[in-house]
Amino acid sequence: MDMDFTREPDEEIELGSLVIETGEIPDASVIWLHGLGADGHDFEGIVPQLLIPASMPTRFIFPDAPVRAVTINGGYMMRAWYDIYEDISAEAEQDEEGIKSAAILLSLLVEQEMQRGIASERIILAGFSQGGAVALYAGLTSDKPLGGVMALSAYLPLHDQLTRVSTRPGNVPSVFMAHGQHDAVIPLPYARASYEQLKTLGVPVDWNVYAMEHNMNAEEIFAIREWLIERLGS
Repeated sequence: MDMDFTREPDEEIELGSLVIETGEIPDASVIWLHGLGADGHDFEGIVPQLLIPASMPTRFIFPDAPVRAVTINGGYMMRAWYDIYEDISAEAEQDEEGIKSAAILLSLLVEQEMQRGIASERIILAGFSQGGAVALYAGLTSDKPLGGVMALSAYLPLHDQLTRVSTRPGNVPSVFMAHGQHDAVIPLPYARASYEQLKTLGVPVDWNVYAMEHNMNAEEIFAIREWLIERLGS
């Protein structure tokens, strides 16, 4: 397959973003957020594995989260989209300010792609773990119609604030959720509860469970490819 991978730094929003384009003139974008303590390079290698068709040139953007103290890790400074206080559960206190700030940052990246000529309907928000949580929240509160959201090994944060009135489910035509059956970081029942709430909000969800832990596998990557082609293919 003839694929031209090029990289360039994101100079407009200072996040140290890694950019990989699968063609000379991308007409779609995937903004992919990493998990807690990682950085934008964490998923760099997944782009060639997705085997994006030449007819679907896509810009993949992998921004770096800010460095901040994370309470659950003893206040250690690391890249994080928001703070985590105790644990990850429906009852735990959440960093509302941090989550909303990360969602605003993600919306700015969407606007930046629109300024580059990409229609909002051809922009996918994606993320793994904490990054997937931000992608979900940002998508459901976006004031622009998006191409969809990918939430990998993630959950819906601030779930008690999201209703059909306060969110914009119509701006997210499809959500791809994937989770590990043996995930000890974000337990499967918590992710499943997020999936059920998304359905209640009226958002179509492609729910996938794999025999893995808090990671990704080849079967999931193939499913992501098929979903992206369905969402972005001509």
